[in-house]
Amino acid sequence: MHLHRSTFHALPESRYKTGMPIRPLSETVINQIAAGEVIERPASVVKELVENALDAGAKRVEVATAGGGLSLIRVIDDGGGIPTDELPLAVSRHCTSKLSDDIHDIRSLGFRGEALPSIGSVARLSLRSRTAGADAGAEATVDGGRVGHVRPVAANPGTTVEVRDLFFATPARLKFMKSERAETAAITDVVKRVALAFPAVRFTLSGSDRTTLELAAVPADGDGLLRRMGQVLGKAFSENALAIDAEREGVGLTGYASIPSFTRGNALHQFAYVNGRPVRDKLIAGAIRGAYMDVLPRDRHAVTALFLSLDPALVDVNVHPAKADVRFRDPGLVRGLIIGAIRQALEGAGMRASTSGAAAMLEAFRAPQAPGNGARYSGSHYTGGWSAATSPSRPLEPATAAPSPQGFGEAEQAVFDVGAGVSADARAADEAPAQFARHPLGAARAQVHENYIVAQTEDSLVIVDQHAAHERLVYEALKEAIHARALPSQMLLMPEIVDLTEDDAERLSAHAGFLARLGLGLERFGPGAVAVRETPAMLGEIDAAALVRDLADEIAENDTAEALKDRIDRIAATMACHGSVRSGRRLKPEEMNALLRQMEATPGSGTCNHGRPTYIELKLADIERLFGRR
Repeated sequence: MHLHRSTFHALPESRYKTGMPIRPLSETVINQIAAGEVIERPASVVKELVENALDAGAKRVEVATAGGGLSLIRVIDDGGGIPTDELPLAVSRHCTSKLSDDIHDIRSLGFRGEALPSIGSVARLSLRSRTAGADAGAEATVDGGRVGHVRPVAANPGTTVEVRDLFFATPARLKFMKSERAETAAITDVVKRVALAFPAVRFTLSGSDRTTLELAAVPADGDGLLRRMGQVLGKAFSENALAIDAEREGVGLTGYASIPSFTRGNALHQFAYVNGRPVRDKLIAGAIRGAYMDVLPRDRHAVTALFLSLDPALVDVNVHPAKADVRFRDPGLVRGLIIGAIRQALEGAGMRASTSGAAAMLEAFRAPQAPGNGARYSGSHYTGGWSAATSPSRPLEPATAAPSPQGFGEAEQAVFDVGAGVSADARAADEAPAQFARHPLGAARAQVHENYIVAQTEDSLVIVDQHAAHERLVYEALKEAIHARALPSQMLLMPEIVDLTEDDAERLSAHAGFLARLGLGLERFGPGAVAVRETPAMLGEIDAAALVRDLADEIAENDTAEALKDRIDRIAATMACHGSVRSGRRLKPEEMNALLRQMEATPGSGTCNHGRPTYIELKLADIERLFGRR
């Protein structure tokens, strides 16, 4: 392929020659560069201003927007306010009240002192504030980087920041903004993320471009946090959440995580906080994914709100201009804490079915009505509700007429005779011990369509997928047998030499003991290389070099070699799928009850290896509502 030379547009020589003199940038350009790092979109402005309000001790934060935040952003708080003589400093770069002499001891959300001047350099900024003891307030303005004079104004205690015409001073940035609806949604997400970490603060989000969102203040304790999470994530999450509370080597972890059968199609509903700061950290996201690996399908994601607390010296929050990323001094400790705490909560939860499954079953039971065809009662007559084909006054055809009744109930009982080809095993109702009804999954009453066990508890109806349930039981038993001792390995006829970087070889060597327990035998082979002498027998014939390189990459990123264990577990999951009770097998009553009892004793049995629910529970109260008894 030949391209004409005019296709390439080279820069003029004078713009890139090395002899160009060094000169300082103007204050306006410096502020605009800083704004480009900190202010990515309107949601970034809202994040900075709301964090300033919270750092000022606000108990009420009101946010109003217009035009997706590009036309207007207004943040009002009832915090401590800014003294009049400090307002000029508040809109100047590198001026802050939140940073002590120790730059590593950061205990506030903001600390750089760049937010207000950066915003003012690309927008029209108005900063109005009044301290609690002042008789009046004061206002400072910044218009495209030009700072105006401070003037007295009437103001309530607290601070009001108003940002208009965002990016008017840098119009090129406007071309990269998304639609008004997308920018509005991003602002909503920012406010929700911050609000989760501060349940005792009342948040209001309003404007001409949105419906009003109000998050009432709740007590700052565990129950209050769960209520705030219900406000943000919906009531369904509160009903399907597990409490997380763990601590290891000075690092604390609290919060809530959803049960495996309550998931979302993406990871946008995973909230993570480090010392109260909302972050999007890939290490935390990877740890959450690892904790749910055995119980969720690859395309589903858990809903979580996790709060890490640790010494500020053990985490660097200054690695990203917008403070969205953090870096831990001991990433392996943090990852292990998250995985261990979530898995312990899942194991301790016992048998819990998602309430969304019961809601879906209730909806399925509700037969749809055609418009205008519903039964109506008028006076002493019912109208509508019957078509000509189903009208009770329409005579039956001779070929389909019901036989004459032989007694009081023989004909009616015959309606429930499903035939020999379908397994509705009523014998379970007679043979199941009555005390089983007090168990979480109750007593088996029938098997329908030779795959679904219908059980009865004291206050609910349970439907169990026998194949999915037994698949989980077999998988857990296999894992326990596999990892209870060192896995068998197969010796290679000729050791395979894998060339790596010196750092990767050193990392693998440090984890050689753990890898040996999983059946992978390797040792150092000179500088920058390892020799693989044994591989796990379960994996059969594998590409040992590719496996070793993948393990080296994981150790470099997460300081763990769990990838090999995960690979072995996937083999066990496949074996469990083929070795479990198949759909279509008729079970005896005692077999059904034995399966239910094993499910109750097995952690994670609420979902199968592929993340599908193994049972659905419908409360008796819901059934009564279906039949109009409530």
